[in-house]
Amino acid sequence: MSIKVGIVGAGGMLQYHAAGFKAAGAELLAVCDMNQASAQAAADLYEIPHVYSDLQKMLDELSDLDAVSIITPNRTHKPLAIQVLNAGKHVFCEKPPALSASEVSEMKEAAEESGKILMFNFNNRARPESYALRDYIEAGEVGRINSAQAKWIRRTGIPGFGGWFTNKELSGGGPLIDLLHMVDLAMFYMDYPQPACVLAQTFNDFIEDKGFKGPWGIPDVQDGITDVESAAHGFVRFETGQVLNFQVSWAEMNKREEVSVTFQGQKAGGMIRRLFGSDGLDETAIDDCELYVQEHGRSVNRSIVTDESEDMGRIRSAENFVRSINGEESPLNTPDQALKLMRIIDATYESANTGRPVDIA
Repeated sequence: MSIKVGIVGAGGMLQYHAAGFKAAGAELLAVCDMNQASAQAAADLYEIPHVYSDLQKMLDELSDLDAVSIITPNRTHKPLAIQVLNAGKHVFCEKPPALSASEVSEMKEAAEESGKILMFNFNNRARPESYALRDYIEAGEVGRINSAQAKWIRRTGIPGFGGWFTNKELSGGGPLIDLLHMVDLAMFYMDYPQPACVLAQTFNDFIEDKGFKGPWGIPDVQDGITDVESAAHGFVRFETGQVLNFQVSWAEMNKREEVSVTFQGQKAGGMIRRLFGSDGLDETAIDDCELYVQEHGRSVNRSIVTDESEDMGRIRSAENFVRSINGEESPLNTPDQALKLMRIIDATYESANTGRPVDIA
């Protein structure tokens, strides 16, 4: 069965969604963007037959649509996803899931009521290294993971000043909510336990310093709002007794950008990491994937060799969405997991604001 997909948002992430959907045999039926010229340019580039500037019109006119991909700014994720789910379509939504846990809860309820799949683009789960480490975990070679450390740290990575990225009302937060992938990946390895409490602190030392602007993002908006953190550090304790430390930053005094998860299990430890050079490009980054074991009284570090993936799993993640609809694969993530993740993010900001640990009900 060829799944017919509509796409909302003609930005840069469309290239990965389109490639992934096509790899799974899906048909790109329509693209919708408030900027009609952008929508038409995307349609021409990816050979998409229908162009819209209004989502409801797309849903009304294309009754044979099976699914919709949402590639829009954070504040629109919840209303657009619920609109599509209520129309009886599956949804693949860019990260973060929404602005808060309460919004994700509404999206989860809409998915359950519609009986449709709701997935989020937690693309780092779909990297070859992530699949490889998960295979060792599922084979029982790691044992229960007691502790993990999640990092996505940048030295100069603020994605523009005054735009929606730096406006908390529009984005939900700064690097913590933007670069949530490693916290998600660590929890994925830990079998997504229920979080119990969070102690955290955020920092905003460099958030208005133009010297810390990243090489990508959106143009600065003069007189725009910049009221999010530049870095977030936290500690999570789960109801299982497992623990997680995280460090996430757009601008912080680090040597280089690092994207990593390290974990310590009862039988083995492991690490997945991408180190960026001074150019900050995926094509020149160095990937590592390792497993740490004790064998015959010796410490053994295994290097796990996988295929290269410059796109950090983005194409494979979109492919999994379509294959999940067709029953060919299991979804790489669920709304329940997204809700746990957003509860941790909410608690992080609350703990930073109050200076106290926050219990998660």
